[in-house]
Amino acid sequence: MSEHAEVAGVEISKPGKELFPESDAGPAVTKLDLARYYETVSDVMLPHLHDRPVNMQRFPDGIASSSFYEKKVPAHFPDFVRTVEVHTSDGPQRQVVVDDVRSLVYLAQQACITPHTWLSRADDLERPDQLVFDLDPSVPGLPAVRRATRMVGELLDELGLASAVKTTGSRGYHVLVPLRREVDFDGVRELARDAARILVDRAPDLLTLEARKNKRGDRVLVDVQRNGYGQTAVPAYAVRARPGAPVSTPITWEELSRVEPDQHTIRTIGRRLSRGGDRWAELPHAQSLDRPREKLRRLSG
Repeated sequence: MSEHAEVAGVEISKPGKELFPESDAGPAVTKLDLARYYETVSDVMLPHLHDRPVNMQRFPDGIASSSFYEKKVPAHFPDFVRTVEVHTSDGPQRQVVVDDVRSLVYLAQQACITPHTWLSRADDLERPDQLVFDLDPSVPGLPAVRRATRMVGELLDELGLASAVKTTGSRGYHVLVPLRREVDFDGVRELARDAARILVDRAPDLLTLEARKNKRGDRVLVDVQRNGYGQTAVPAYAVRARPGAPVSTPITWEELSRVEPDQHTIRTIGRRLSRGGDRWAELPHAQSLDRPREKLRRLSG
């Protein structure tokens, strides 16, 4: 293979470098494969990246070697990659925002396998427009994490909040609630915690809020910690640093019992999109938390 290739106007150096070695989960995936994947899914992925600061999870020598998270924009990044200033405990910092296919492919050129996005947008970083529940199984076992995920959706229905679900591309599922930007992160996380406590009370043998793995037993963690300023979540269609290059995949609630968390990969997602389209093409409208908070107080009381 040539030492250089071009994808979406971005020069890909060392395109044959293997980022994912061949494994039982699938054939080897090169840097060029990753860049072409992100170009291919850009139409459906960019809406989930638009106007959000990105933390880059980079693997310069592939997933079998060391990696690092990069939040601050490196000095060598080109001018076409948009940035936004965010406030951190170390002072102001500029972070990447991915609004176009060229920038998305450029991140692949930098061996950023997984971009992690904020739950708020650049024009109002203090007020999230997403609430996320992360269902993480403590031990292998799909039935438990699926039951836990469905319980989250059912409680949200009780509260009058429409939600959407996707695989994480790893071991669990994410449940997302689009929000009106009326409440700051503290208020959103408080509601998420209160909802999680109700769920644990309803199924204490299945669910837990215990973050430490050695304290969870075989229960599923209802993780709401992503709902904080500067915290991030894996967006739809992001590739995960796992054998076979699995992809975080939007699904319907009806598909929850059929689609495994790491089922779709960069090799198979195109077939899924060509057959059934983007399951998140029409997400629920942004919603207020006023009435759901009242209902939650009554349920908690």
